[in-house]
Amino acid sequence: MEIDVLLTSDRTLMSNHHGKEFLGFGTSAPPNWLPEWLYRYLFFPKMKKVNGLPWQAPYGLRKFEAKLIDEGINALIVDPDDLARYKAKIIGIYVMDAFGWGPSSTTFAGIMKTGEPYLAKYFKNLLESKGYKKLKASGAKTIVGGPAAWQFKYKPEFLDEHGIDCVFDGEGEMAVELIKKALKGEEIPKFYEEHRAPSLEEISEIKRASINGLIEIGRGCPRGCKFCSVTLRPLRWYSYEKIEKELKVNAREGLKSTILHAEDVLFYGQKGVIPNEEKVIKLNKLAKKYVEYVSWSHASFAAVMAKPKLIEKVAEIICDGKQKWWGAEMGIETGSPELIKKTMPAKTKPFKPEEYPEIVKEAAGILTDNNLFPACTLIAGLPEETEDDIIKTIELIEDLKDFKSVIVPLFFVPLGRLKDKDWFKKEKMNELHKELLIQCMRHNLRWVKKIADSYFQEKRRDVIIKPFYLLFMKLIEWQAKKKGIL
Repeated sequence: MEIDVLLTSDRTLMSNHHGKEFLGFGTSAPPNWLPEWLYRYLFFPKMKKVNGLPWQAPYGLRKFEAKLIDEGINALIVDPDDLARYKAKIIGIYVMDAFGWGPSSTTFAGIMKTGEPYLAKYFKNLLESKGYKKLKASGAKTIVGGPAAWQFKYKPEFLDEHGIDCVFDGEGEMAVELIKKALKGEEIPKFYEEHRAPSLEEISEIKRASINGLIEIGRGCPRGCKFCSVTLRPLRWYSYEKIEKELKVNAREGLKSTILHAEDVLFYGQKGVIPNEEKVIKLNKLAKKYVEYVSWSHASFAAVMAKPKLIEKVAEIICDGKQKWWGAEMGIETGSPELIKKTMPAKTKPFKPEEYPEIVKEAAGILTDNNLFPACTLIAGLPEETEDDIIKTIELIEDLKDFKSVIVPLFFVPLGRLKDKDWFKKEKMNELHKELLIQCMRHNLRWVKKIADSYFQEKRRDVIIKPFYLLFMKLIEWQAKKKGIL
């Protein structure tokens, strides 16, 4: 079958991770003591197919597929193992962390140090597969894009080695003209960086199911944290009608859950940093109308405290006889008001940086009381970080011992407005950094089994596989002790 644009991703991304989005972080770990076949099953099992095509696919790919189709271009998302079945003029590959240089990958590598992470290994496997080479031999051009586009500038030789004709860095909708040029046989650049952002009217709705029912409710963020690339994009919120169209698509395809995606779901419909209760409540009621399980991609502690009763009101909508809890990723990042002032001055708004540790602690109580169990991040090694900053973060983590959560320390990676700064690597860790990791590990070991009891309860299979994830946590702890980090 001949296709204009054949879209795919590596095996770690073309998976719904047993319907549990957080397990996808396991793909950023390197090969370890678990056999690869078992690790692959636990963290990135193969996606089932419907009529020969992936049942679900990464949301970014689905958005691009929809845009191309709306532009009259014949586009199709396929399983990476099925490339040999097709002919195509263009191969579009979505990459999340091509070389394992993202925050979670570099942190895992620093602790475990047993090779390149699975996501980097399987991306390379895709480019060395028979199906990919067959398409290249027939003259197909390769265009790569996604969150990892920035990484290829550090390895330009990789493009020639693997037949990559162009790396696109920008929002996918803005790559349509590039695709049209390639289809006409016109010359395209090795690197194409697009800073313009599409309007809401230019963003198409997905036409087939996305991984775990994830759908965007908007793009951009008003916080302006210097270490984040998302804040470089303008803030745009989707209408309820646009969101409902995608909810209907996933429900039609048989998904019973959704993840509402924004850099802060509590900001839905707002330009500032004060949540609008009416809009957030209406949004979650809309989602619950189509699925049994609703989660959020991200929220912030400051937004929780800006409207402290809102989480309780949303919990009354989300948590019912079927759903007992919900999750979100939330960035603590640091416990130091001084470091906040230097690198993320708007993170605490509408509060002052000096109030942030108390804000986090009070918000943690609200979240726990309302069954929102977050995965929280910290950033180790931010530029201008001092020992006093690390001490304040350690003190905050100690104060959060009763906060039902997972707290994940991540090594600083130069992105956003800090892209010219130095990377933070294991070799730069001092004794305070190690103590920070120890506190996070203690916190996680305290809570991970209790959270797992809730996390793995939806299906009979969950009960069977849960012990393997707990074993993986124990193995990380053992390896960290062996390496002298814990």
